[in-house]
Amino acid sequence: MDLERSQNGMLMSTALGVCLARWESSYNTGATNYNPGDRSTDYGIFQINSRYWCNDGKTPRAVNACGIPCSALLQDDITQAVNCAKRVVRDPQGIRAWVAWRNRCQNKDLTEYVRGCGV
Repeated sequence: MDLERSQNGMLMSTALGVCLARWESSYNTGATNYNPGDRSTDYGIFQINSRYWCNDGKTPRAVNACGIPCSALLQDDITQAVNCAKRVVRDPQGIRAWVAWRNRCQNKDLTEYVRGCGV
């Protein structure tokens, strides 16, 4: 039962990540979007924001909770982006930080995002 629960959790975690990547950046690791209201920028495949999560050297009052430069979120190797996204999810606002989750992934059947992937 624990293995089944663990495997299902991994499947749903992977499906959620793929859903977010699809709707936040269209799977584009180099995507950036500037937010003029607070002068922050969303970076990478998960569109992680420089106000709270990474350091781009130009966002006023940035927190850098992931402890990484925002440029790390723009790499084709998404290891750091995945680790930072996991950190975002642990935050009190957590997954709700992503508009795509609320609009496209929340309460949806996410299995289509991992169908045929062997996970």
